[in-house]
Amino acid sequence: MNLILFDKNPKNFYPLSFTRPISEFRVGILTIKQKWSRFYDNVSYLSEDFLNEIFAKKTEKNNLWVDSTILPNENLIIELNSLKNGEALFKDSTLIGFNSEKFTLEKLYHRKTSLDIQKLNYLSDIFLLNSSEIISDFNFVKKKENSVMERKMLDIYGDKKNIYIHPEAKVRNATLNCENGPIFIDKDCEIMESVNIRGPFSINKSSVVKMGAKIYEGCSIGPFCKIGGELNNSVFFGYSSKSHDGFIGNSVIGEWCNLGADTNNSNLKNNYTNVKLWNYEKDSFINTRLQFCGMIMGDHSKTAINTMINTGTSIGVGVNLFGAGFTRNFIPSFSWGGSKGFIEHNFNMFIETSARVMKRRNKNLDEKQFRLYETIFDMTKRYRNN
Repeated sequence: MNLILFDKNPKNFYPLSFTRPISEFRVGILTIKQKWSRFYDNVSYLSEDFLNEIFAKKTEKNNLWVDSTILPNENLIIELNSLKNGEALFKDSTLIGFNSEKFTLEKLYHRKTSLDIQKLNYLSDIFLLNSSEIISDFNFVKKKENSVMERKMLDIYGDKKNIYIHPEAKVRNATLNCENGPIFIDKDCEIMESVNIRGPFSINKSSVVKMGAKIYEGCSIGPFCKIGGELNNSVFFGYSSKSHDGFIGNSVIGEWCNLGADTNNSNLKNNYTNVKLWNYEKDSFINTRLQFCGMIMGDHSKTAINTMINTGTSIGVGVNLFGAGFTRNFIPSFSWGGSKGFIEHNFNMFIETSARVMKRRNKNLDEKQFRLYETIFDMTKRYRNN
């Protein structure tokens, strides 16, 4: 069956969904789309119009449309596959998916499920669900022969079956604790000397953890990242760097971001009250009902050395942060500055910098991406003018 993951409410997931469909979010070892691709050969997207040029929709006569915020499991797949044309599956009042040639929410026969459903409701759910999704993904990811037994000078706590190190990964003199969850180290990754990692943890292809790093439970590192310092319950989508000391906790970092040396984020308020986070759909701050919440950072954003980021900070696309003192809690896309104020990030300068950054990873910023960033620049202008 042809599967199409549709974004029902992408504004709720800005700034991360400015530059990708929700199903391209990484939660656990895999992205949401990769999770669904375990069960379906053909998986595509129905997202906002300005994303269609890069993330195309592929339809056939027989299509299964599923809410992109839903995280799959085997029992859910069985129920979805049993849907006939014109039938929709609901959990209480929440639409999970439906079988139809065209995307239509009318004239569908409603079927109910009693299954427990995991889904993203807010941006913070990415790091809240990350530990459980690492555990779930670890059991499904195809692994080459595990080479843990042959590794020398590793301090391992817990069952070695819960640690996977790809034969082509480099791990030296590290401490790996899998007592609370598995550890997954992918191809061509390097874990340098004196690194301490507690699972659940995953690191994807060609990423590096620098010497002496301290990584706590619930962290996922996407491909081609560099990580140093202290990390706790945070997700890096990919192609981003935090190479030096500094603390990042309860946070989500998009692609092509760079955190300067000694960049730190607060994830707990001094009065221990719930953290508020900017929500683009509500156009205001909302109560996350969480005591621990760090930052959300959109693609191609950067911080200078010694940057201090406040609890519950939303940072848009193409932001450049620098200077002393805590930044504000909502930083619109293409902002340039810090605690003393912001100006608009020159768009042509942003494009030139982004192209240089991507070239270092043998990627090119093409015309489609240029048009996407140009659209986001125009979409977010009103926030910068306030």
